[in-house]
Amino acid sequence: MDYNKLVDHTLLSPEALTKDIDRLIDEAKKYNFKSVCIAPSYIKYAKEKLQGTDILVCTVIGFPLGYNATSVKVYETEIAIKHGADEIDMVINIGRFKDKEYEYVLNEIKKIKEACGDKVLKVIVETALLTAEEIAKITEIVSQSGADFIKTSTGFSYRGASFDDIKIMKANARPDLLIKASGGIKTGDDAIKMVELGANRLGMSKSVIIMEDLKLKK
Repeated sequence: MDYNKLVDHTLLSPEALTKDIDRLIDEAKKYNFKSVCIAPSYIKYAKEKLQGTDILVCTVIGFPLGYNATSVKVYETEIAIKHGADEIDMVINIGRFKDKEYEYVLNEIKKIKEACGDKVLKVIVETALLTAEEIAKITEIVSQSGADFIKTSTGFSYRGASFDDIKIMKANARPDLLIKASGGIKTGDDAIKMVELGANRLGMSKSVIIMEDLKLKK
């Protein structure tokens, strides 16, 4: 298994400097990760730095709280793609979802997917704030939306992905909906287990440490 090609190498700290983005990009090139996941303001910069590679540029929309108006999220998405983003990770409106406004949540995802065109859309549902029943329900909604992935976490709540999150998503997702485990993946064993349970992509900030750990397990 080429775990490196499952990794969205992530840096979304608000205090990140350009030199930190440079380091992230250099690491992505060294390990040939699937993508770098960065703030929207760095899309053009990262795209230029990654020219000549097959490493994608991923960015976040409505991040990290998800409560922006839908029109704002759509506009953010359009600008991100105009700037060169290959993949979009959006945050749902968690409060609206927990209020059982399922049509609102579904329609918002659909509108952002429409703005994405042929670009990949991942839907962040922040499992830390959801019950098991709510994780199952949001997985069903994302399955209906046309999005490409459901994603566990922003990394900004009190926990990231858990093994149980992935199990629930896998049990409730349509076959064509992929799963991204994000946040809280700290070891090679964590990464292996997430993939075994059904994760198709891994969002990680400790990607280098984990890749070195995985090398020792071969």
